[in-house]
Amino acid sequence: MDANEFTEDMPGKLVPTFGPPDMQTAFVPDPLPPKWQWPDRLWRLLLDARICLSSLDGTGKHLPNPEILIWPLQRREAQLSSRLEGTITNPQQQALFEADPKYPISASDPSNAYQEVFNYRRALRLRLDGTNNLPLSLRLIRELHAVLMDGVRGSNQKPGEFRAIQNQIGRPARFVPPPPRYLAETLDAFEKFLHQEDFTDPLVRAFLAHYQFEAIHPFGDGNGRVGRLLLSLMIAEWCGLSSQWLYMSAFFEKNKRNYMDLLLGVSTHGAWDLWIQFCLEGVIFQARDTEKRCDRLLAVHRNFHNRLHGGSVRLSKLVDSLFESPVISVTTYRKKFEVSYPTARSDLKKLHGLGILEPLEMEVITYYCPSIYGITYDEMQEI
Repeated sequence: MDANEFTEDMPGKLVPTFGPPDMQTAFVPDPLPPKWQWPDRLWRLLLDARICLSSLDGTGKHLPNPEILIWPLQRREAQLSSRLEGTITNPQQQALFEADPKYPISASDPSNAYQEVFNYRRALRLRLDGTNNLPLSLRLIRELHAVLMDGVRGSNQKPGEFRAIQNQIGRPARFVPPPPRYLAETLDAFEKFLHQEDFTDPLVRAFLAHYQFEAIHPFGDGNGRVGRLLLSLMIAEWCGLSSQWLYMSAFFEKNKRNYMDLLLGVSTHGAWDLWIQFCLEGVIFQARDTEKRCDRLLAVHRNFHNRLHGGSVRLSKLVDSLFESPVISVTTYRKKFEVSYPTARSDLKKLHGLGILEPLEMEVITYYCPSIYGITYDEMQEI
């Protein structure tokens, strides 16, 4: 890390550390909120962002089963957030893995990548499934990290525990987070900010906290994914959304270089206005994009049910389950709906005949839903 890049406007301090030449100085961020004057030019952008977020929330707010939209959004978020860290998986193969997940047996096992994405979705579900009702806190953050790192590369970094070693961002280091001796005080201040009520707009507050978490980088591995996962929770809870409707990884991945540069710019120059402007523009873009995807998913959902022509309740439930996982085998369907093998095979054949499912070349009879794939994964290079 080049200490000369840091100016007197940096929201923190530089401290010495031990290591190679690129890691002899580290940055310790000041507690939030920052000493920063909100620029008037951002009011209009903030208003537009809140309007777009409210419109997105209204898309699924009154649905009898909003999960038919949440599941595909979370699948996309899990893949794109992991992709930002260099973990790229084919969506169809990812879905097949999740239908029958197996822990990787070594660091070189290709299933590591699939398990990492799967773990991200598991972590996103913790709050929605009611398995974790902890408030936004350090304890919750540790539990999210434990799920993310469960059984994958980096699990030797003590999942669910804050680091006791120095880490870095980039090789050579572009940024060096606080040394371990500063972690307790910086994390304590961060948790107090999570619980603090102030006059900062909750959407802006979430992006201030996202920067702070990434600047502290409290884990040995997985900080980017935990930070973006935490961001989705903060936006949903602090902005009073009916569910986790907004995920930012797609926008961050599209603008990865800018995302990384602006995070660093806050540390080096205190450039909060450029960071918040970027994030608000991202909310507008992502909320509109997500709302369009939701509208298309709802249209597909209606179309599928219309094709059933008032078919059995079981077939209706099968259609809904495709939004949770757009890949299904006869074996999986038989277990999930507790029907005989011939019945399961017959039901899937019916949906194939109706143009809802398409067969896959697999040893076990397996189908996938191309319509849901197209909406969820378009603009991703591997599809």
